[in-house]
Amino acid sequence: MIECLRDLWGYMKERKKFWLLPVFIVLILLGSLLVFAEGSALSPFIYVLF
Repeated sequence: MIECLRDLWGYMKERKKFWLLPVFIVLILLGSLLVFAEGSALSPFIYVLF
């Protein structure tokens, strides 16, 4: 996992594509929200957002 992040950072640094960083952060946050809320009592409220 660390190697993948290192490669991604190296790509963004070399190609000057730093605008991709917020996109990846939002995708990771949304994915983790869906994974952690899958079995909880809050899931009906979270799925309303999508």
